[in-house]
Amino acid sequence: MATFAQWVAGARPRTLPAAVSPVLVGTGAAYAVGRGDSGLALLALAVALSLQVAVNYANDYSDGVRGTDAQRVGPVRLVGQGLAVPGEVKLAAYLGFFLAALFGLALVALSQAWIFIPIGLAAVVAAWRYTGGTRPYGYRGLGEVMVFIFFGLVATLGTEVTQAGAPSWPGLLGAVGMGCLASAILVANNLRDIPSDTVAGKRTLAVRLGDARTRRLWLALVVAALVAAALCGLWRWGALAALAAVVLAVPPWRTLRSGAVGRDLVPVLVATGRLQLGYAVLLALGLTLTPR
Repeated sequence: MATFAQWVAGARPRTLPAAVSPVLVGTGAAYAVGRGDSGLALLALAVALSLQVAVNYANDYSDGVRGTDAQRVGPVRLVGQGLAVPGEVKLAAYLGFFLAALFGLALVALSQAWIFIPIGLAAVVAAWRYTGGTRPYGYRGLGEVMVFIFFGLVATLGTEVTQAGAPSWPGLLGAVGMGCLASAILVANNLRDIPSDTVAGKRTLAVRLGDARTRRLWLALVVAALVAAALCGLWRWGALAALAAVVLAVPPWRTLRSGAVGRDLVPVLVATGRLQLGYAVLLALGLTLTPR
């Protein structure tokens, strides 16, 4: 039976910046147009965190029962390492999805943004089918695309729209930046797992592109996020503060350029999460504090 510490580790807390960051940016965009609401922001954060934890447990379960996690390096794998019964991990995922749905319904009811009920359902289905179901899209190289859509565009613009009532150009550009950096986190994760995923038949984008091009993809995503922040500055000059996050991109890029593999790539994954969070904080503050 898994210990409490192993259950916490199985939730992969290092991935939580990917949930927090789009809420920060979406809230900053809402405050930029004078419509920010801290209460709705907290509800959006609860949705994002619940969904992220649910995704992590769902991936642990689905990869574990398929045997994909048998030879992985990196974080704790509850099912793959035999630490927990698969059904228990599946139940933990369902609980996370239930909480996300509960908080989401409250957010929609208070904001009257009813369009997010079907969008939320689509997000839950997409979260489960990343590695679950009969044809998981994560095994076909589509993981980064879906992460860009749901943990970038949907999470950021959803946060903004539930507060401000409509999207804005700074919100859209911030959503693009969030999507790029969330995808970069997954790219770093899948780069590390190329050997084990290849053996297991998991055709992630990293497996399809190969080692060298995957490293360049990580850089391209980070550069695209910085470009989005620069363009955002055309509407709110304070958004340019997000460009300072480039300093957080230097250490992981040096590691990638060094040709590090396996466990030596784990710091890149952690650093990319820090990069996204730093970028989000700076962008959110810049949007919020720029005079209208």
